[in-house]
Amino acid sequence: MDTGTGTGSNSQSSTAGAVNSEQSASQNHRQKSDIAWKYCSVGVNSQGKRTLTCGYCFKVIAGGGIHRMKQHLAGEQGSIVPCSKVDPAVRHAILASMKEKEQKSKEKKGDFGVENPFGHTTHSFDGDEVLEIPSSLANKMGSSSKGKRKVTASTGIPAFFKGGCDTSQPTIKACLQSKEKWENTDMAIALWFYDACIPINAVNSPFFQKAIDQIASMGHGYKSPSYHSLRVNLLRNAKRDVKLVVDSFRSTWTETGCTIMGDGWKDTRQRPLINFLVYCPKGISFIKSVDASDIVTSAANLCNLFAEIVEMVGSNNVVHLVTDNASNYKAAGSLLSERYPNICWSPCAAHCINLILKDIGEMNDVKAIVSLASTVTVFIYNHKFTLNWLRKTTGWKEIIRPGETRFATTFIALKSLHDHKDSLQSLVTSGDYKQFLRIEKGKDVKQIVLDERFWNNCLIMVRIMGPIIRLLRICDTDERPSLGYVYEGMFRAINGIKRLFRNKERLYKPYIDIISDRWDRMLRKNLHAAAYYLNPAFQYESATFCTHPEVINGLLDYIETKVDWCNPEKLSQEVGMYRERQGSFGRKLAILTSKSDRPENWWKLYGCDAPNLQKLAIRILSQTASSSGCERNWSVF
Repeated sequence: MDTGTGTGSNSQSSTAGAVNSEQSASQNHRQKSDIAWKYCSVGVNSQGKRTLTCGYCFKVIAGGGIHRMKQHLAGEQGSIVPCSKVDPAVRHAILASMKEKEQKSKEKKGDFGVENPFGHTTHSFDGDEVLEIPSSLANKMGSSSKGKRKVTASTGIPAFFKGGCDTSQPTIKACLQSKEKWENTDMAIALWFYDACIPINAVNSPFFQKAIDQIASMGHGYKSPSYHSLRVNLLRNAKRDVKLVVDSFRSTWTETGCTIMGDGWKDTRQRPLINFLVYCPKGISFIKSVDASDIVTSAANLCNLFAEIVEMVGSNNVVHLVTDNASNYKAAGSLLSERYPNICWSPCAAHCINLILKDIGEMNDVKAIVSLASTVTVFIYNHKFTLNWLRKTTGWKEIIRPGETRFATTFIALKSLHDHKDSLQSLVTSGDYKQFLRIEKGKDVKQIVLDERFWNNCLIMVRIMGPIIRLLRICDTDERPSLGYVYEGMFRAINGIKRLFRNKERLYKPYIDIISDRWDRMLRKNLHAAAYYLNPAFQYESATFCTHPEVINGLLDYIETKVDWCNPEKLSQEVGMYRERQGSFGRKLAILTSKSDRPENWWKLYGCDAPNLQKLAIRILSQTASSSGCERNWSVF
């Protein structure tokens, strides 16, 4: 068939021409994937330019390529004369192909078919599409130009929008989605949570919204990782990233020192495991978990185990070792201090304070008060009427009930019950409570609630234990170093109890004996005394215990026995500068910020005139006093 001209074709039907063109296209253009190649043929005109000939009307097109032929076959007006003989089914197929290609092109450029929010049509300008925006609207947007403002459509986002890729802001497509679409997406996430029994508080994870943003940025068609990828490849990569974070902490360990925390626990298979973690002001790093099933936990074996961890971290970086207070751990800590003279061992401060609370809670007087309080609380929560009556009162909050293993909750429960004193007395004196007076326990509860001595005893116990519970909260946290607050908390607790009983020894002695006994055997360490003395929040206040001989001797003993990198005489001179507020310590700003700044940060800023003492203070005040971090759920590691 001669594709250069249309002569001789009148004797042929349009259908036959289409068949011939299909055969020619299949023979000569098998590499072409566009649907329009089936309905045209390729030729060359007299100028040597490639031409396309329609297989239906035999119109010759010398330019524009296959897209121009598709416009001809689809019947589009404007750029070319439409074909009048094309089969309707072919026309529909060509139109569908053109729309699909246009949509793919928009998605590739980032334009997802969002309607123009300004209601203006697009026009072509130097190969880019632009939106015509009236000058009045452009001026409102802060434009300095006059007339119409051009916005490129290649990105689908107006040029005056800055930070279009910011994931913290919704895209235009997201903003224009229907309410039903938003609800369907939320429900899909919710059903996944419910079906997989994922705790709802998982949405509070800092990685949750990041994951959602990354999924949204991938666009339509993203598939989630497989089960194998999550447990093998991605887990390996996550472990590598965590290792990089831990390695970045090593510079902090060198500068501020660190604390090795060790504590035992049992997993679901009842295996005795020992977790080892490293604490520094930047955070806690999980180092190792040892299965102690086949290890005799003697002092020598534990010491060798601790020494292995010390060598992994660096013996010069370790300032403090915190473990359980068991006798074998205590002996192992002493052996480790002999092997590494610069390392101090001490038991967990939070554990020591909990034992103080336990001992006080077992006193006969305290037991009696707790028993009466428990009677009231149990009666209230065992009867729906009394509980509903109280819940309808203004400002009602639930009464805290003691936990079985958390000794502090006993005294927190007393405080909570005392806060509800007025509501409880209103309940038992109301006419609605008469129905419970026929019950023996109902009578007992009314008598307890109306007894002012009971409430006074509750208040006394709350005031006695208040300072100790506050100290427990300080020690039982990973947010900031707590070593510099143990001594001060104990001193204030003891003195507060004495003032509460007006210095009558027969009244305060039982409580003071319990606190002193635990403190003397567990926490009265030179390291704690040195941390208290070097804490500027207590050194420069009027009512301070820093001048107490016990504190000063503890500091000097620590300097003489644990500091081998500096001349003790220089340290002694710099201690005098710090005590007398000389040099940078006497700055007005240093005095004003001594209580508000974190102690280690305060020393970094104002300790420049005493470099040796500055280094010592930063290393001591950057440590934790407890091993509470080991009690977190580290099983995933």
